[in-house]
Amino acid sequence: MRRPLIGISAYVEPADWAVWRGVPAVLVPEAYVRAVTAAGGRAVVLPPDDEDGDVLAVLDGLLLAGGADVAAQRYGQSPDPRTEPRPDRDAGELTLLAAALAADLPVLGVCRGMQLLAVAYGGTLHQHLPDVLGHEGHRPAPGVYGSHPVRFAPGSLAATVLAGVDRVNSYHHQAVADPGRLAVTGWAGDGVVEAVEDPDRPFVLGVQWHPENEPDPRPVTALVRAAAGARPGPRRVDARADGIAVTRSTST
Repeated sequence: MRRPLIGISAYVEPADWAVWRGVPAVLVPEAYVRAVTAAGGRAVVLPPDDEDGDVLAVLDGLLLAGGADVAAQRYGQSPDPRTEPRPDRDAGELTLLAAALAADLPVLGVCRGMQLLAVAYGGTLHQHLPDVLGHEGHRPAPGVYGSHPVRFAPGSLAATVLAGVDRVNSYHHQAVADPGRLAVTGWAGDGVVEAVEDPDRPFVLGVQWHPENEPDPRPVTALVRAAAGARPGPRRVDARADGIAVTRSTST
């Protein structure tokens, strides 16, 4: 049996290697790939591309990776000077998400990916969390992860996937303010939203921390297992990223 194919949304960022400096490159932290592989999946890196979501027709699951901020215009706000958007990622990932939902594929959003899920479902974000909380505990310093308690709603997908987990890492300065049509099922000790999910679908989950950097990356493992157990037959991708309007998959 082949391994489930998990698409991971990638960045385009300047990169250095060998004699090359500042070359635009498609990349994703290897921790995501390692977590997918360890769970029995096969990672497929997906560069930003909003032409269509046809690639989802051959994938079994989608992982929306962390990274830079979602553009404030996507949720009807003026950008804060500290917001650092990547419009190419927003457009490409919303296209992928629409296709994944249309095909009923399992979806996991990590950090930025969770925030994008909320925006896609009609929600909004806090553009600079320290202004709301009065502290920087969720991103203590550049390149330094925070650590904080977390709790989950009993009976939720998050609680099932993360049974026994009461502390997580984090590195973010934005957070979900309004989850839109998603259900909030996880919270930090200071009330920051840490998990969201779509209760009407088998596996659409967002987590605000970085499970790929944990010794036991349970959300990634759960995504791969859901993908292995939910492979549909041949499917037609019919999706529109604007508003995440979707048509359900058809199997033959």
